[in-house]
Amino acid sequence: MSRKMSPAARRYTLRLAVLMTAYVGLLFFARTIFDHGMAHGPIAYILALLPALPIIGVFWAVMRLIVEETDEFVRLLHVRQCLVATGFCLTVMTIWEWLQNFDLVASGNGGFGAAFFWFAGLGVGALYNRLTLGTAGGCA
Repeated sequence: MSRKMSPAARRYTLRLAVLMTAYVGLLFFARTIFDHGMAHGPIAYILALLPALPIIGVFWAVMRLIVEETDEFVRLLHVRQCLVATGFCLTVMTIWEWLQNFDLVASGNGGFGAAFFWFAGLGVGALYNRLTLGTAGGCA
């Protein structure tokens, strides 16, 4: 059974496409500048943070989806999904940090930071919704 996307879901999808395109472009740009040794001083910090901006934008896009969605049940699904994602992310990051505190894993996480685990948690949240309410709801 196919469900037509709501206007809020369409806007979310467009925002996500734009933000992920910007992320890939900024990541390749920053990586290229760093790989060629052209990033120094304060500019290096700004350049290193550029790819983070679209990721922050994705958090905003998910929250806008919740605010703009007019179907209360679908909004509930998105809120539950975000709550599960937050709990999942906090759990994974807390465990990782405690393993680091006792030198059981190397410091750092190979680029898999809180944002990565929050996005993975959205998938866990969708599965939770599917198992408990019978539907994952769609978008986020």
